[in-house]
Amino acid sequence: MIAHLAGEVTEKLEASVIIDVHGVGYEVILTAVDLDSFNLGTKVKVYTHHALRENAEELYGFSSLAAKRLFELLISVNGVGPKAAMNILGLGAPEEVRNAIANTDAAYISKAAGVGKKSAERVIVDLRDKVGLPSKYGSSSTEINFAKTAGNDEALDALIALGFPLKEATAALSEVDPNLSVEERITAALKQR
Repeated sequence: MIAHLAGEVTEKLEASVIIDVHGVGYEVILTAVDLDSFNLGTKVKVYTHHALRENAEELYGFSSLAAKRLFELLISVNGVGPKAAMNILGLGAPEEVRNAIANTDAAYISKAAGVGKKSAERVIVDLRDKVGLPSKYGSSSTEINFAKTAGNDEALDALIALGFPLKEATAALSEVDPNLSVEERITAALKQR
């Protein structure tokens, strides 16, 4: 399995990019959010999910390990394939999508192309207990003593790489001061375990 790729973006297509890794070009399908942030000629690292189907092999790429784990949770839901999962993740930062699931916000999830109300409700029912507590409730911006995990949170990615499930990693970081350095946040989270 291909876990991640690091190389230069040589081509940008409609929903994917070609990443040159030592002379070999890999086509990687990205979310709309990541696709907008990748520019031609830049060096990138993407975490990948290698999907094998009867008639195709596809690489799905993510800028953070947390986004990859959330994608894997989404495709575990009956009726949600890789394309629908990418559309859900394309709604915003991974933390926003995780919060929508944790807050049982089916309206937010159903905004994704190809995801209806029933599919959004199924995602919430299946994943609500797996994604951890919300770091904010509803649409208000009142944060509840959680680490700021919008975008790329290196501490969250490190805990996931150490084997923590997304829910446990989020819960462990929720008790840690978000103003500490990445290393201090990881150490404090591990001490709580």
